[in-house]
Amino acid sequence: MAENGEEKLLAVARHIAKTLGHNNINMADDILQIFSNFDGRFSKEKLSDEGAGNDPMRYAALERTLNSLIRRISHHLSSENPICYNSADFVAAVDELLATIGDWSPLSDDKTVGACLLRADDMLQQVMFRAGEEFRSLMELGGESFDLARNNGESTQNGNSLYDSNDDEEETDGEEDLTPVAKPVTNYDVVIDALPPSTVNDLREIARRMLAAGFGKECSHVYVSCRRQFLEESFSRLGLQKLSISEVHKMQWQELEDEIERWIKASNVALKILFPSERRLCDRVFSGLSSSAAAADLSFMEVCRGSANQLLNFADAVAIGSRSPERLFRVLDVFETMRDLIPEFESLFSDQYCSFLVIEAITIWKRLGEAIRGIFVELEKLISRDPVKAMVPGGGLHPITRYVMNYLRAVCRSHQTLELVFKDDGLSLKDYPKHDDSLQSNSSFSVQISWIMDLLERNLEAKSKIYKDPALCSVFMMNNGRYIVQKAKDSELGKLLGDDWIKKHTAKIRQYHSSYQRSSCNNLLGFLKVETLAAKPMKEKLKMFNLHFEEICRVQSQWVIFDEQLREEIRISIEKLLLPAYGSFIGRFQSVPELVKNGDRYIKFGMEDIEARVNKLFQGNGGRK
Repeated sequence: MAENGEEKLLAVARHIAKTLGHNNINMADDILQIFSNFDGRFSKEKLSDEGAGNDPMRYAALERTLNSLIRRISHHLSSENPICYNSADFVAAVDELLATIGDWSPLSDDKTVGACLLRADDMLQQVMFRAGEEFRSLMELGGESFDLARNNGESTQNGNSLYDSNDDEEETDGEEDLTPVAKPVTNYDVVIDALPPSTVNDLREIARRMLAAGFGKECSHVYVSCRRQFLEESFSRLGLQKLSISEVHKMQWQELEDEIERWIKASNVALKILFPSERRLCDRVFSGLSSSAAAADLSFMEVCRGSANQLLNFADAVAIGSRSPERLFRVLDVFETMRDLIPEFESLFSDQYCSFLVIEAITIWKRLGEAIRGIFVELEKLISRDPVKAMVPGGGLHPITRYVMNYLRAVCRSHQTLELVFKDDGLSLKDYPKHDDSLQSNSSFSVQISWIMDLLERNLEAKSKIYKDPALCSVFMMNNGRYIVQKAKDSELGKLLGDDWIKKHTAKIRQYHSSYQRSSCNNLLGFLKVETLAAKPMKEKLKMFNLHFEEICRVQSQWVIFDEQLREEIRISIEKLLLPAYGSFIGRFQSVPELVKNGDRYIKFGMEDIEARVNKLFQGNGGRK
């Protein structure tokens, strides 16, 4: 043993001398002289390559050492039981083999030393093959046993388990169905132990020796294949399918909505539980080892890349898919999920090997923002292209009004997110035509909403012109204008548009009301104007009033005012105009001597009759909510 120690010491000294000799000949000579003066064993002849090459005793010592190590290691390799973490003698022999190879490698140019090192390397290859097998077996068995422990509620962080056995399944053929199913996850701020601590320690010891032997890639490959499979299984248990972009685009909308819901849950679990746990496991297995930083980062990237890309590809498919307005709310869900998870991406994937995932996540998040803006463009087209010829019976509420207002009310619940989306659209306020100075906010999103409201109003005005009766045109605009204002009030939409906008459009309803009165009542009032008390003109005026009033009541009883308050306001305004004028006319009519005796023949409506007829107006069914 002393002789072996001396050989090692001399080999190290020769290596130092040889290394210095490559860089600085004078310094090498000085070091050799110092060694020689310190101990005669360190003479220049013994320390030089020539001296080593001419010393058979040293070769014999090397061969004896290797023979002994090979016998010890081969004995253990023949065993079928785990040895890489179970046998202290095997581990010690492997460490000694690695040290011997390291000590003699500087002298590998010598034929005899080179031959010995070839034998050592061959044995090392066998050791590393066995180490790789046991590394894989340890990960697979450790993962299975630990996953079962988690399923049984044991050994979990904060008492949480991602998966649980299906307790509702009946036993089949006497065996319990242990098919794991996803449990609802409510707390994402948890990091789980992916493998038992004892298994992690054993893996670390194997990894340390594989990296020291130059088998870091092989070790990483085994590690990655096992952990990648675990993540894939985890995603499957969470209900997430592997879908291509084309497959996502071919899905029915209801099916896609369900898949988005699963994607949101899986993304949160992955970025807040699974990936952080994999990062922790990588660090515990590889940290502190030679080249450990690269091994840990590369392994982590390879483990998570496929699953991370699966999440990102689905979000990208949603971003570049159909931009139908009804898809907005689910696209918003995906956008907000990506926004919330980008800090997790940046925290987990910040190293040089993973940074591309952060870039991709941010790019897709911005693409989702573009998709949201594109959906609003489609909404604008839908409003502008809605057929003008589509007449609503009775001047009631048009379906496009109901659709747009309910849509915008729902949209404005996410106004903070949409403010962010439209803030980053690269457009300035002047790019939007006819933006309204009465807006509460001049943000890009508020201008967008105002522009949509303007499009709707112009579309409704065009539709109103298809009614031949000006009074019905006004009723149509009153109905739709009242609905618009009511839906805007007491909601985020109204807050966004502002009080001035509400007041402005309330005033427009009053204008339509005035237009209705002019169109519908002015002719009637004209018949009630007394210009002469001559019997014939008075009889003619009353006759014309009766005819027109009956026709108005017949027609306008089929019209509709959907809002009860507005309907009552219009009826009261008609009564205030008509009843006094009619009462005055009848009084003058009855004062004419020639008409006193036979006046009842011409007076068809009493005051109560007029009031009753007015109260029957606007009760048609068209346009009811």
